[in-house]
Amino acid sequence: MELAQVIGFIGALIIGLVLGLTGGGGSILTVPVFVYILHINPVTATAYSLFVVGSSSAVGAIDNFNKGRIDFKSSIIFALPAVIAIFSTRKFLLPAIPDHILNLGDFELTKDLMIMIFFGILMLLASISMIFKKDKTCSEDSGSESNPINLLMMFLGALTGIVTGLVGAGGGFIIVPILVFLAGLRMKEAVGTSLFIISINSIIGFLGDLGHLQVDWIFLFIFTLLSMVGIFFGIYLSRFINSQKLKKAFGYMVLVMGIYILWKELTASGI
Repeated sequence: MELAQVIGFIGALIIGLVLGLTGGGGSILTVPVFVYILHINPVTATAYSLFVVGSSSAVGAIDNFNKGRIDFKSSIIFALPAVIAIFSTRKFLLPAIPDHILNLGDFELTKDLMIMIFFGILMLLASISMIFKKDKTCSEDSGSESNPINLLMMFLGALTGIVTGLVGAGGGFIIVPILVFLAGLRMKEAVGTSLFIISINSIIGFLGDLGHLQVDWIFLFIFTLLSMVGIFFGIYLSRFINSQKLKKAFGYMVLVMGIYILWKELTASGI
């Protein structure tokens, strides 16, 4: 086994560990691990990430289901347009994007570069959400008992599906605030419902790739299994560690990684 692969598998454990400790966010490390450590091209990396994120989120969703923390009505309203959007993005939109999008002198915008720039921007947004999240979105008393479902929630579900389809990240940092403020869920219910939505979105998004992607199933299953092992360690350690302080610290790490990805991709492209 090559050194890069060993480091990549260690990365899988860390991804699961962070997810188990903080309840979300670890999945945003998946694409950088695939691209920069394991040298998998970004399109395939986002597909693999969807499988890992979907499988890992399903573990958390099952745990929350057993604790009665999933609101299925909100899940259907949000997930239905999201599922259509993510499947369509992976099946039709992404393959339709040309490998060479734009050429301006020495600068060439390729599909891979576009994905990584978009992903870097998403990491910056995710880090801001983790670092500066208001206390009321972390409180069990957030939201109300009412569950006002409206067209805005469906629209945001579709938008989240497109973003998830393009970059292969679960989007929990987007979904949880939507469920709290629009669906009126308490924070723990929002997290559990978010994991359920992410697991459905990600797996169906991955299925959209199967017709035009060569999958290394053995590698993918090993990576996913290690990520799940990391989740169980994270859930155990979360009993002894303040998860909110940890999430803020992780947010700073994601911020640095997002800046690094943008710097690396833009300088490599000649900007």
